[in-house]
Amino acid sequence: MCDEFWDTAPHYGGQKEIWDALKVAAESDLALAQTIVDSAGIIVSNPDMTLCYDERGAKYELPKYVLSEPTNLIRDG
Repeated sequence: MCDEFWDTAPHYGGQKEIWDALKVAAESDLALAQTIVDSAGIIVSNPDMTLCYDERGAKYELPKYVLSEPTNLIRDG
């Protein structure tokens, strides 16, 4: 589901570069994510990054499942 979201995210509007930065930030540790968000000029409206804006005011909504590893799945192993 995560890959499908990120593949289609630019079609929801906004800039592809911002979507790319959000993807990398979502997959990074907190310190690196903060650096990425700051350098891309992304305004984080919700503490969990589910709602962000770029400097032009375009809105980027991220579902929670792309921001954290699921805890309710059985792992192959």
